[in-house]
Amino acid sequence: EAVGGEAGVSRIETLIEELCPEGVPFVEISRLFEMRNGYTPSRSDESLWADGTIPWFRMEDLRANGGVLDESQQHIPVSAVKGGRLFSANSILIATSATIGEHALITVPHLSNQRFTSLAVVPEYSKRLNMKFAYYYAFILDEWCRNNTTTSSFASVDMAGFRRFRFPVPPLEVQQEIVRILDTFTELEAELEAELEAR
Repeated sequence: EAVGGEAGVSRIETLIEELCPEGVPFVEISRLFEMRNGYTPSRSDESLWADGTIPWFRMEDLRANGGVLDESQQHIPVSAVKGGRLFSANSILIATSATIGEHALITVPHLSNQRFTSLAVVPEYSKRLNMKFAYYYAFILDEWCRNNTTTSSFASVDMAGFRRFRFPVPPLEVQQEIVRILDTFTELEAELEAELEAR
């Protein structure tokens, strides 16, 4: 069986023709996700950093460990959580200020610093959106973010436009096939990099 390439693309085209002959719907971020901003507990209050159990993500985590993460380098205690609410497991963190154009899929309940915006799928779409598919499509959102910044003391994304950015929501079977192909390419790329390093 072909792992990707033309065979995979033609299978996706066939699935789209069969399952959504009217075309793939696109949904604005503001309707598809709950958006929340990260924050940094006060560094001057040592109790907000002692005995932490909750993963707290920064850009350094993505740089060190990649784009699908279940652990962070720093943790905060429950006492440092505003309103007792964490970002949901299986949500996307996307950098919307400072270093723009990076994202990760976080598979555990977590928080992050203020450079990130959290995108957690809303209940209405939770059975209709594969978050690994959303993770792959977020590379296109990264590029949009890099091209749509406001100029102030430091770069930040045009959040009004960000809320209007649209994600495709094809049938789940289509999303799963796209994820399968891209996962395969990602694995092959990692193997190739390891091979090149070894040489």
